[in-house]
Amino acid sequence: MADVQTGTRRAAGPRDTVWREPAGIGQTRRARPEVVRVASKAIRKSAAIVLLLALWEVLPRLEVFDPVFVPPLSENLAAWYDLLLSGQLLEHFQASLTRSLAGFGLAIVLAIPLGLLIGWYTPVADLLMPLLELFRNTSAVALLPVFILVLGLGETSKITFVLYACSWPILLNTVSGVKTVEPLLIKSARSMGLGPIRLFQKVILPAAVPTIFTGVRLAGAYSILVLLFAEMVGAKAGLGYLIQDSQSSFRITDMYAGIITISVLGLLFNLLLLTVERRFSTWRT
Repeated sequence: MADVQTGTRRAAGPRDTVWREPAGIGQTRRARPEVVRVASKAIRKSAAIVLLLALWEVLPRLEVFDPVFVPPLSENLAAWYDLLLSGQLLEHFQASLTRSLAGFGLAIVLAIPLGLLIGWYTPVADLLMPLLELFRNTSAVALLPVFILVLGLGETSKITFVLYACSWPILLNTVSGVKTVEPLLIKSARSMGLGPIRLFQKVILPAAVPTIFTGVRLAGAYSILVLLFAEMVGAKAGLGYLIQDSQSSFRITDMYAGIITISVLGLLFNLLLLTVERRFSTWRT
């Protein structure tokens, strides 16, 4: 190696060896900030839930709330586990899930095509919208006795009740999604020679998908909430029946176990619908 001052060459020594970072360490260092960012985001989003659960455990033990009526979270979870081991919880869960999915699925199949039809064709909207405005302002819970009187106490009345309650958010959001498509998009598509069918397929429907899924997610929540009312009247199985029966028998921990199950079911249902929405909205930035 050449000496800078004398211009002579000398043998390379240990000090002249270039140190290279072992393979993989650089990638690991770059990955650490990403892991920290994800962990920090998860902590921020779960902090309120963790705080609520901690308060639920501590406040009854401090007798801020009467532990007879608001047992600590650990006691409720123990009751939930006992119900799970006995098979009762699974039986009630399956009954509620079947009814909820049946009514919710029928609402999607019926309400989305009807909403697209009403939103796209003005004569159909002029004919049906006054009738829809009348029924949309009538509480589904207020009509529960009518469903029971007409359809009885069996599964048909419960599924139909869920279908009725879920149809409105899907239907109205579908109509709104079609009617609020950017007019410039429609004019541009027509100027390129798209016919009515291709215009609807390529422009109207994709632009309305986010609004439609807003209604679907609302309907997913309704499918569980309104089912509880139906199961509290004349049912022999279901989470609503479990909550009602536990409350009347003063099995308070079992009642909270049913409420916790309903909350978790609603959360999982919403996460599933969010995943499906992202799948159908991949074109959005």
